[in-house]
Parts: sequence; structure tokens; C-alpha cells
Amino acid sequence: MSIQSASLSFYHLGLSPNMLKVIDGMKFVTPTPIQHKAIPIALEGKDVVGIAQTGTGKTLAFGIPMIQRISSFGGRGLIVVPTRELALQVDEVLRKVLPPFNLISAVLIGGAPMFSQIKALRRRPHIIIATPGRLNDHIEQRTADVSETSILVLDEADRMFDMGFAPQVERILSKLPRKRQTMLFSATMPPGIVNLASRHMKLPMSIEIAPSGTVNADVTQELFIVPEESKKNVVRVLLAKYSGSVILFTRTKAKAMRVTRALREMGHDAVEIHSDRSMGQRKQAMEGFKNGRYRILVATDIASRGIDVSMIELVINYDLPEDAENYVHRIGRTARAGQTGTAVTLATPDQGSDVARIEKLIRKSLNRAQHPDIPAQDFSYYMGGSKQSSRGRSMRSFRPRRR
Repeated sequence: MSIQSASLSFYHLGLSPNMLKVIDGMKFVTPTPIQHKAIPIALEGKDVVGIAQTGTGKTLAFGIPMIQRISSFGGRGLIVVPTRELALQVDEVLRKVLPPFNLISAVLIGGAPMFSQIKALRRRPHIIIATPGRLNDHIEQRTADVSETSILVLDEADRMFDMGFAPQVERILSKLPRKRQTMLFSATMPPGIVNLASRHMKLPMSIEIAPSGTVNADVTQELFIVPEESKKNVVRVLLAKYSGSVILFTRTKAKAMRVTRALREMGHDAVEIHSDRSMGQRKQAMEGFKNGRYRILVATDIASRGIDVSMIELVINYDLPEDAENYVHRIGRTARAGQTGTAVTLATPDQGSDVARIEKLIRKSLNRAQHPDIPAQDFSYYMGGSKQSSRGRSMRSFRPRRR
């Protein structure tokens, strides 16, 4: 957890002696840039909009001030996240800080038994970590009371909007007290989130560690242009080249299942994670991936966030994401915690415009990769009814092939 100035430390952020003792026990010495900028502002009770790359310590950037303020002034905390996996990850991080302050948390996510969550809520947790759908279920059934919420965090807010949670988030916001502190964190900041912030936050302080869409400089990005039927061969080559843990992203659940079967047939230990898997299956898959039982995790974009594994060597975009923003979150699974990593994207010849959108977002061109066993291809488009090669043309001139 280092930043350019070695003189910066947690001791200069306005934290209480008890909090500093906890942080020392966690062996954290230097705050990340988002922590260094967000913590002092959040400790003052101000609203915060934080833009930072994934894997930069955002959970503690809002978790530390939330816990200190609740411990000092009372109130309740609510953290809303887009996926079950991210909810569990956030809870795992906060549980390292909560006990010394005699605070407890509860996780409300779909796919888990309601009765156990109701039991946890009866203990009156100081912090609730929830996905929008399940939290609304509890609010409607009057098993969760959010009227005492003094601090709200919307984590990965842009992903919640991508997943269609905007109406549910609005319903949650309508149930919260107007007098509260609100913090919003994400790696990208599309217009819908800006609109939400303007309507539901009070003069928020904006913290931008990197421009929206910026990717970690420690990630090596490569692009293979190949037909769909050649993707498995590319993956075979990549898995022979790299020896570490791998996350492979597909666009659909059906594709994730097919690719997982193909990987197992190649002799690799692979497991899949997507919305058709039960909560138990998803937890088992994540635990198996973390402890090394499975080398490869095949996932849809449900897992592009919420995976906190520091030693992932390779991310493979088997399919391009539906939204360019998800590319940033996918490749953010590697090169975490000061490590380096590689992200390889497989695009078909008719996806030049999709790649162009990604390159525009990240403000750089993806390196075209080559391998002697993989025939080189180019993006193509139709002009005057005949297919033309895109070699040598600007990415912005590409047009997708008509289907």
C-alpha cells in the first residue's frame, strides 16, 4: 500500500488512537491515494464522491471513517453494493476493524436464507452491507429498518446502474433520513451517477485519483483478433504460457458453462461462477479459487467486481464485455496490491467498433498480440457491399460487419 510520498501515513489523517492501533495491527503503514484523500474528508462528515481504479483500497477508504464516526457519535451505517460477492468481500474487510469498537455488521444478499438474515437484523447491527434487491425485500417486509442510517455508502454505483438497479436504489434512498452523510465510490462515473449525486448528496467533495476509465499501469494489456472458433486454441496457448491463477470472462452464462467444460477437457482445474449458480455454489467456487483448488475461474460480469484475490496473474476476456466500462473492472482483477498482471482480450474481426469504444474509454490502444500458432487477423468492415481489410486504418474508422 504505497504512494509516491513515503512521508504520508495513517497518523496524519485525523484518526483516533484506537483506530490507529487497529491499523497497526493490520500491518498497514502507508495509506493508498484514495484512502489518503478520502479518510480526512469523510471523518468530518462531508459527502464524498470518490473515483479510483479497482484494487486501490476503497473499502477501507469509506470503512475506516464510517466505523470511527459510528463509534464516536452513534448512528448506523448502510453500504449498498451491486453483487453478492462484493458484499461478502466488504464484510470480510470490515470485520477486521469492527471488533475492537464493539460494533457488528450484517450482510443482506440474495441467494442466502431470509431467516438467518432476519436473525442477524434482530441483533441491531451497526452496519448493514446489502445488495439492492434483498435490502428492498427486507424493507418491504419490515424486517430491516434503515430510518436510523447516519452514513450511506454506494460502492461501485455505476455497476448498480449497469445491472438495472437504479429504481431499487432510488427506493432505498427514499427510505433514508435526509440528514445523513453519503459517500459514493466507483472506478467510472457515467452521467446517471452524476445525476444521482446531484440529487441526493449535499455539496459532495470530489476525489479523483485517476480519470474515470483509467486502468492500473501495472496491467499489461494485449489483444488477439481471432474468429470465434479459434478462441479455444488461443486460450490453450495462453494457459501454456502463464502458470498462475486465471480469471476468464464470458458474456453469457451458457458460454461460461461451455468454456468451463472445454477447460476441464484440456486438463485444467476450472470452476464457473454466474447468476445461475446458487449462493452456496458461488461461495464454494470463490473459496476453491482463492485456496488454489481451481486454477481458473470462469465468470460472467457478475464477478468483474467483488473478487479480491491479490495473486491473479492473468485475466482473459474470452468475450468482449457488453459495456466498455466493464472492461476496466474486469482487468482490475489482476495487478492488485502492488503486483503486476496481464489482461488478454479476444475480439472477433467484426468487433472493431467495440474495441474502439474500450480504447476511447481507457485513452490508449490495446497492444496487438501475435503468436506463431495463431494466424494473424485484422478487423474488417463492409464498404460498398464487399468486405474490406482494416489494416492500417484508424480504430475510429471501423464499422461492425452487418449480420
